[in-house]
Amino acid sequence: MTSDPSTASPCALVVDDDSMIRMDAVDILEEAGFTTFEAASGDKALLVLEEHHACMTLLFTDVQMPGVHDGFALARKVASAYPHISIVVASGQTKPRTHDLPDGAHFIAKPFSAKIVHRHLHDVLPDEQKPDPLRKKISA
Repeated sequence: MTSDPSTASPCALVVDDDSMIRMDAVDILEEAGFTTFEAASGDKALLVLEEHHACMTLLFTDVQMPGVHDGFALARKVASAYPHISIVVASGQTKPRTHDLPDGAHFIAKPFSAKIVHRHLHDVLPDEQKPDPLRKKISA
């Protein structure tokens, strides 16, 4: 976790086994107004979610990671167990096939920019879950 979860900001979980990409995604989401949590695998992400799912509004995950749950499996499990969490899946090597992504999830190809991520967040998040900086950027 990189920020204090007691803040009023919505929380996001960033899951990627590549620490540089994970740091970039955390920076993009924090710039958008999220309090962020991090995990290096789908399995570790599920442990974070067990403890913090109530404050979580967004899962931002890579596809190819070590462990039992790749990003697609993680996205499906989160959609089933925590339907209030919006999901964005990113990959530079794998594209989703039919039934890889749960309903309502968005896919972003890597490499991504803050502008691309913010646009997808605007589309995937319900208005009441959008942090103030993200609302202002999109409406500007």
